[in-house]
Amino acid sequence: MAERYWPGQDPIGRSFALGSDREHPATIVGVVQNSRMGQLYGPFGPIFYLPIAQSYAPVETLQIRSERSLQALLPEVRTVAQSLAPAVPLYGVRTMTEALRGINGLLLFEIGASLAGALGVLGLILAVVGVYGVMSYAASQRTQEIGIRVALGAQRRDILRMIGRQGVVIVVGGMSVGLLAAFAVGRMAGDFLVGVAPSDPITYIGVSVLLATVASLATYIPTRRAANVDPMVALRYE
Repeated sequence: MAERYWPGQDPIGRSFALGSDREHPATIVGVVQNSRMGQLYGPFGPIFYLPIAQSYAPVETLQIRSERSLQALLPEVRTVAQSLAPAVPLYGVRTMTEALRGINGLLLFEIGASLAGALGVLGLILAVVGVYGVMSYAASQRTQEIGIRVALGAQRRDILRMIGRQGVVIVVGGMSVGLLAAFAVGRMAGDFLVGVAPSDPITYIGVSVLLATVASLATYIPTRRAANVDPMVALRYE
């Protein structure tokens, strides 16, 4: 609110009128950090706080931070509350974790995150299987070529280097396109991410290393098998 209505100025001491009571403007006595009141994501909105004595509400929420357990703290809280306002009932006592895991808290977000995580794992498995299948097929298609090269005196390390070079080109090209697409989608879904940045390097590096490892194995295994086969058998391979 201070950044929107008094940018670059000191808002302390300024006044503004309330929509519910324009005859008694509120005076700013302090500025607190940005906080969310009615939503868990998205941009911060302008918020101001009023003393309870100046803004009556039939229901008030008291938040207490303590290192003690709820069972040990609750009797003391009830005693203090009753000594201050004996006629005010105290109900709905729960921890912040319980409140956040309710239907009005993070429950729907946790369900959505679990579903998105499951779909992500399934997509990663399909990607691993697809990469292995494509690379293995590409290497096996050159079995006859490998047999000819071996018959002409090529060494196994030369065969592995040749097929490996082809695999690197395919993997690098595919990963480059995939990383760019993932970065673009991550930027669009940035407001829904909690605890991780849209361009989290650990995620990108981890997935890239995994797919590169799978592609390397998919290239190495059939190439090594073909390089060890008798040249006459490789030449008759279909």
